[in-house]
Amino acid sequence: MGAHAGRFAGKTALVTGGSRGIGRGIAERLGRDGARVGVHFGSNEVAAKETVAAIEAEGGSAFAIGTELGTEGDARALWSRFDAHADGLDILVNNAGIGTSSSFTETEVAEYDRLFAVNVKAPYFITQLGAERLRDGGRVINISSGLSRAAAMPEIMAYAMTKGALDVFTQNLSKVLGPRGITVNSVAPGIVDTDNNAGWLRGEENKDAWESSAKLSALGRIGEASDIGDVVSFLASHDGRWVTGAWIDATGGSLT
Repeated sequence: MGAHAGRFAGKTALVTGGSRGIGRGIAERLGRDGARVGVHFGSNEVAAKETVAAIEAEGGSAFAIGTELGTEGDARALWSRFDAHADGLDILVNNAGIGTSSSFTETEVAEYDRLFAVNVKAPYFITQLGAERLRDGGRVINISSGLSRAAAMPEIMAYAMTKGALDVFTQNLSKVLGPRGITVNSVAPGIVDTDNNAGWLRGEENKDAWESSAKLSALGRIGEASDIGDVVSFLASHDGRWVTGAWIDATGGSLT
């Protein structure tokens, strides 16, 4: 167990998209710190169960719940499944999201709608319905992206727009939930070594991708899922009680 083991003892967390990548890093850190973690997955139940097993192997407690986001009634279905495992919530991490490689001229309406349905609409209504379950003094943490404030990258414009919308949601929601002592923040990762990024970071077609991406960070390396998990753990803890409505740069100095 880590140095802060037990600081979330008795608390329950839900991490959407918690089965892989950044979400898994967040779920494992919260579990290590004593929270009972709901690991949400969209379709990969095997990965979710592996994450649950990893948390339990370190002495933590977790459960997996599956709901495809971006579909009609997704938020209600998610909470219905969550309620079967837990009574109330302390930490909500809206991490689930999808990306795109389509440029401005290539983006089709269906792809655009899907991006906003998963990356913006889902967290909005998951949080709206989750607010009644969220205990006073709780935490909402939205996983944004450094792209929402980085130099313009038109080749992934629609994706960056969804993260910009999520940041505006964060700012406004902090005012809505503040009177209950609930903080709301955005965490913005830079380039992180996940299976979703493996294709281009480690791809044969671009052998220099890893090195060039590492150079973007002031710290000279690619981010890891645990880097983001640690930031989320701070914001979710008592130590983060005076931070709300904020956009937290977790890019390793890639925006400097």
